Amino acid sequence: MPNTTPAIILSTLNAKYIHASLGLRYLLANMARHGGDDLRARTVMREFTIARPTTEIVETLLAELGDVPDRGTQIIGFGVYIWNVSATTEVIRQLKLARPDLKIVLGGPEVSHEWADQEIVRLADHLITGWGDVSFPKLCRALLHGPKPLMKVISGEQAGLEEINLPYAEYSASDLAHRLLYVEASRGCPFKCEFCLSALDKTAWAFELEQFLAALEGLYQRGARNFKFVDRTFNLKIDSSLRILQFFLDRLTPDLFLHFEVIPDHLPDRLKEMIARFPPGVLQFEVGIQTFSPEVQQRISRRQDNDKTCANVDWLVNHSHAHLHTDLIFGLPGETLASFAEGFDRLYALQPHEIQLGVLKRLRGTPIARHSVEHGMVYDSQPPYTIQQTGAVDAADVQRFTRLARYWDLLANSGRFKQTLPLLLAGPSPFAAFLAWSNWLWQNTGKTSGLTPEMLVDRLFDYLTQVIRLDVEEARQRLLADYLASGARANPSCLAGHLKGRDNSPASVARALAQRQARHAGIRETT
Repeated sequence: MPNTTPAIILSTLNAKYIHASLGLRYLLANMARHGGDDLRARTVMREFTIARPTTEIVETLLAELGDVPDRGTQIIGFGVYIWNVSATTEVIRQLKLARPDLKIVLGGPEVSHEWADQEIVRLADHLITGWGDVSFPKLCRALLHGPKPLMKVISGEQAGLEEINLPYAEYSASDLAHRLLYVEASRGCPFKCEFCLSALDKTAWAFELEQFLAALEGLYQRGARNFKFVDRTFNLKIDSSLRILQFFLDRLTPDLFLHFEVIPDHLPDRLKEMIARFPPGVLQFEVGIQTFSPEVQQRISRRQDNDKTCANVDWLVNHSHAHLHTDLIFGLPGETLASFAEGFDRLYALQPHEIQLGVLKRLRGTPIARHSVEHGMVYDSQPPYTIQQTGAVDAADVQRFTRLARYWDLLANSGRFKQTLPLLLAGPSPFAAFLAWSNWLWQNTGKTSGLTPEMLVDRLFDYLTQVIRLDVEEARQRLLADYLASGARANPSCLAGHLKGRDNSPASVARALAQRQARHAGIRETT
């Protein structure tokens, strides 16, 4: 009976099941291309989530490898990211205790920079920094057939994109049915924003467009309808953007969903015309604004025309059906709470569908580190290396903002309080108004999680009527309208007697659309 145990396992721990690792599928697709033998037939891919116990992951991998005495060299390659490095370290520790002969190879952004003192690198046999499409198959051949590699750390070979097999045939039928599909029309980024690893790229490289569109057609014909483009700058080259959008416009279905990251100040008329042709529920744009402060933008090497950015966001909100995720980052060097508040208020006035409030993280290798001393940047030493304080914002304010961001997700980005939120944010500064509410909610609950919609309705009613002393019936009617539209079926205390015979049918279409967008909200994993 032939030995069916694999020689190579490609593995990673995804943040959630809905994520399907694009990086592993690139490696799998290229196992047969670079070299004389076909390693693809001897390679399997096994994905897990960080929620799964590490002992179960280890047991699953060891069972896959088998216990045949003469199995020969076996390799596991792990994709390591900021969200999985701690769990992956423990997985590798247990694997090495059980199978000291097992060859462990690491790759991914979390181990491609500043790796010398990392425990996970010490435990592994080899590390490939940077691109692995070509270098990983070469290393596997050397480990399996010789000559044995002399170096533990290997600088990944950046091959031309035409030398890399596209990975999309590696998505399974189950992936297409149940998971977001990550795709990329290009790699790299020409911009130098210092908080981002893409700042290290010299430029952006585009895959050959006809080949890429053919791959999309293959996915589409197999039933794929959810596509998340991971290009850092989808609208960098407008001709290519138009071709890709036209591809999907020609294939519109009720369940089609497309996510793009766009440059906020680059939206020429011909791109607007194309965007305007898409119906509701199809397009989702992640619009990275990060900061409106010109001084901070210059300090972190971010080029952005703020006036054009605002004009484009305004156009997208009022003249397209695209769902907008706009991003701001708190804790950038020199950014004060007051200057951040000004930027938030400016963005909120444009009424994007969501404002994602992030807290700065110092990714390994990013140039943001050069500001640490001058601007008093203190980061958590453990992943995800979140800013703890800066020279402009003390630790207490960072903690206050972190709570505010959580509450903003629950109230604003959830879409559950569209009628009530304007009451809460009324005044000269919406940010100041929400910060006051956030401080009060924390003082009265001590919780940032476990707050049910009913609890939020009751706490909002108390705050609106007792703290800022709004009209009781107006507050109740706004909360009632929001609660009914949300489809929730419990009974908040402040709405007692007002929920009999509730009828949600008029809001069903809008609610279904909101729920569809919510399924894709907050999906920010870098693949």
